Amino acid sequence: MSYPLIRHRRLRRTAALRELVRETVLTAADFMYPIFVTHGRNVREEVKSMPGVFNFSIDRLGEEIERVREAGVKSIMLFGIPEHKDEIGSSAYDPNGIVQEAIREVKRLAPDLVVAADTCLCEYTDHGHCGIVRRTPSGGADVANDESLELLAKTAVSQADAGADIIAPSNMMDGFVSAIRGALDAAGHESVPILSYSVKYASAYYGPFRDAAQSAPQFGDRKTYQMDPANVREALREAESDVLEGVDMLMVKPALAYMDVIRTIKDNFDLPLAAYNTSGEYAMVKAAAMNGWIDERAVVLETLTGLKRAGADLIITYHAIDAANWLKA
Repeated sequence: MSYPLIRHRRLRRTAALRELVRETVLTAADFMYPIFVTHGRNVREEVKSMPGVFNFSIDRLGEEIERVREAGVKSIMLFGIPEHKDEIGSSAYDPNGIVQEAIREVKRLAPDLVVAADTCLCEYTDHGHCGIVRRTPSGGADVANDESLELLAKTAVSQADAGADIIAPSNMMDGFVSAIRGALDAAGHESVPILSYSVKYASAYYGPFRDAAQSAPQFGDRKTYQMDPANVREALREAESDVLEGVDMLMVKPALAYMDVIRTIKDNFDLPLAAYNTSGEYAMVKAAAMNGWIDERAVVLETLTGLKRAGADLIITYHAIDAANWLKA
């Protein structure tokens, strides 16, 4: 049977009918909001390449946490810009480091807010890479995988000690979930889940984040540890390794150009799946909106709905507060 018996427009005729049969529903509980914290006092400095996103000193953090709570967003992810950087990223695992202090402050201000801590070394190393850099026999340099694991595990334990609800390692070293899970369990944090950046591509969409976090590599790039954007079967291998090592949640990053990867991971694994709507994706929307070329609200909500439809259970996005408030309207 077909037209005129079948008329698909019948269920689109009114807003109420469209809402009645809507397949994907977006809510504020779907969002995790990234926040950048830095040293100093009375700092609220806008990131030039990310309009509406700021670096906060801890004494100003309460203002942003209040905005998060008023919007109805239930979770945040913390990134730190340390006072001191060195070749081994020692500020990352300092018990009094910037993220550790921020975690304690957020848990004081909003005990029920879920706090995830990004677990990486790139913001803390003077070379900007996600692990320890060692010279190669040919005279070049590379990130030493196994030596880096120990420091990443120390960082995760220090973040959990500070009160982080979720450890979110983003370094893409081989074996990082196993190393972190073992260290957390040995330190009495067996109940703290790991949200792994399991499928993290070497993407051009990270530029504004590196501006915000002051984490651009000082030489070379991250293509020896982050994934080739052309590959999807490799994503399945990466996710499977994390599952076997005891991960609790998976992630695909970036999101918008990788919806096929999100769907592939969703169809092959039964763990909760996050998609990271990255800084470059955010900045493009903001720039177009500021020029009057697009309707920001409509584009953001359509994009976030698309990510959820593709299979994301959680969307990490700088649009979180705005999107949550728009959904109330």
